[in-house]
Amino acid sequence: MDKILTLAGEALFPITRDRHGNPLPVPPSTGFSVPGTIQGEGKLAGMPSLFIRLSGCNLRCIWRLEDGSFSRCDTPFASFDTREVVRIEVGELMELLQANLDETKHVVITGGEPMLQKDALIELTRRIKGELGLHISIETNGTIFSRELAGFIDLYSISPKLRNSDPDAEKLSALGLQMSGPFKYHPEKRKNLEVIQSFIDFARNNGKDFQLKFVIGRPEDEHEIKEEFLGKLHSWKPGDILLMPLGSASEELRKSARLTMEMAVRNGWRYSPRIHIDLFGNRQGV
Repeated sequence: MDKILTLAGEALFPITRDRHGNPLPVPPSTGFSVPGTIQGEGKLAGMPSLFIRLSGCNLRCIWRLEDGSFSRCDTPFASFDTREVVRIEVGELMELLQANLDETKHVVITGGEPMLQKDALIELTRRIKGELGLHISIETNGTIFSRELAGFIDLYSISPKLRNSDPDAEKLSALGLQMSGPFKYHPEKRKNLEVIQSFIDFARNNGKDFQLKFVIGRPEDEHEIKEEFLGKLHSWKPGDILLMPLGSASEELRKSARLTMEMAVRNGWRYSPRIHIDLFGNRQGV
């Protein structure tokens, strides 16, 4: 029997057909007549892709901007409030994916935190590589590692969470948020350098790629990145380090974009756009 994945939101998106190839009655959130979108962030920004969004997160982030306002995780339906989920067998998801590929050759596994469901993902990614031959990226916070799963992934997009992301009581109260969902929150486990180094080492030794993608909202983030992460990790290059402005909406991005860009230039790191927010705002399924 196929393993079951717990997915959030649109589950596989954006798509225009059911798993039998029949047109869906409602067009995707992109408004396009074809399935697929582009990767909006990181080294593969602009690459035509399909996304698989898993439900559940072990960190559930809320950031504080320089002006004192708060910005929560841009996918709260997959992290903070995970009551509405789609449970789907790997085989059914494979059929749905194949029916919506067209010319798309990249699939992105995201969340929430996908590695919480690593056992089912091993089966899914093995089949994606073996039956469809697609390029697979996984977006992870870098707190859980699976060597077996890593073998089926082409790009590890690791987004370590800085102290500014901690969802403390003040932030939760200000945004009226509750901690819900099936996965427990462990504030003491927000950083795992051993796991991050395992991803880097596996990539270097097995012809894979990785990126360390940091969300920037305040000047002191630069010191934390250097001293608490990069200074304790090895085998990375400046081109592997990406800085992304904080925000789940265009007006929030504008507050931190110049700070982020200057920080990237000063250190020889990459600046990562957030194309989907620029084009669609804070909309699901794009």
